[in-house]
Amino acid sequence: MTIEIKGIGFNSAGEALQHINASGRGVAISIGGKVLVVEQAEADRLAERRIEFAYLVDHEMPDGSWRIMTIPANG
Repeated sequence: MTIEIKGIGFNSAGEALQHINASGRGVAISIGGKVLVVEQAEADRLAERRIEFAYLVDHEMPDGSWRIMTIPANG
């Protein structure tokens, strides 16, 4: 199955999250081995169609360090 996704591709989750922080818009997702920044409406569309992907988020650890974590959607 081929799915058209409107978004911007990045080489890493870190680059995608930096883009979101700089631009102030979008959400980072990992889908099919690719890292993309998409609008929330696009992520919602994928979720409604039960397409497996994961949100990528920065998470502050108890020691103050940061980790990129994934939150599965439909997985």
